[in-house]
Amino acid sequence: MKTDIKAFTFEQLNTAVRELSQPAFRAKQIFKWLHKEGCGTFDEMTDLSKALRKRLEEDYFISCCKIEEKYVSRIDGTVKYLFRLYDGEFIESVIMKYKYGYTICVSSQVGCKMGCTFCASTLAGFRRNLTAGEIESQIHAAQKDLGIRISHIVMMGIGEPLDNYENVLHFLSNVNHENGLNISMRNITLSTCGIVDKIYDLMNRDLQFTLTVSLHAPNDEIRSRTMPVNRRYPVDTLLNACREYGEKTGRRVSFEYTLIKGVNDSEENALELSEKLRGSLCHVNLIPVNDVAERANVRSTKESVLKFCNLLKRYGINATIRRTLGADINASCGQLRAVRLEKAE
Repeated sequence: MKTDIKAFTFEQLNTAVRELSQPAFRAKQIFKWLHKEGCGTFDEMTDLSKALRKRLEEDYFISCCKIEEKYVSRIDGTVKYLFRLYDGEFIESVIMKYKYGYTICVSSQVGCKMGCTFCASTLAGFRRNLTAGEIESQIHAAQKDLGIRISHIVMMGIGEPLDNYENVLHFLSNVNHENGLNISMRNITLSTCGIVDKIYDLMNRDLQFTLTVSLHAPNDEIRSRTMPVNRRYPVDTLLNACREYGEKTGRRVSFEYTLIKGVNDSEENALELSEKLRGSLCHVNLIPVNDVAERANVRSTKESVLKFCNLLKRYGINATIRRTLGADINASCGQLRAVRLEKAE
């Protein structure tokens, strides 16, 4: 089987070039074509000889994402893509425009194993990990389609990034590389449901992106009901890891907290959460739960969300309410894939 050459880090590509008995500068040329230009075929690499392009074609393929469906919000211009991969699997990406530029929310897996009860990403089941090249291809496809430059990345799409750890590390290395998209690590946010051993490993790598942890509950009883991962990594274990991460890296950890009516949005929940987070270098991002037809969760009222936020602030916790984007196009990831697969059955 051919290998996804876009998934190689620059160091791995150097090794591959040496094995082809090519001079070292060829690695830089090929890397730029793959990552800076986002080319889809080896024939586009016009500064390489035909013989080398043919050899690359024999051993490798260039991963890409083909637009299957595209939706544009009439409310705020948010764009959502359903991409088809080479093997017929589907993933989703969302493009959001802010004052500072364009941000893309990328998927890291086809489906998700985590089973969170408020999330649409698990509805159609887990199929496989994405390669580093496939994660990056979402950026190339969106930039080409919209004629824009994307400057910020959030890894909050379909899948758990730290469950696809090595491929995600390669992706981060490639998009940050000066001969590629050259996106600063400080413009990248990685969201995890809380795989503690990987958080400790990231802490020692000091990569300087923003770590966001999907917390969604102040205690084990609630979190284990809504997030099965908590049975392996309980709340206190997770928060200790996040506290050490902040102290070691000097980077503030952001906690996502989805508010579900009657489940985790009470005044008592706010007080307990404040006590758990007191003294940590952190920020809480409050998110009214998304309306997902297959889930029975009910969104907290605007008044409840605001009250919860104010209570956290009163107890000394930095908190904000996340602005909803793309509400008219189901911009939360997982829903398009689930619907598409259901139609295919």
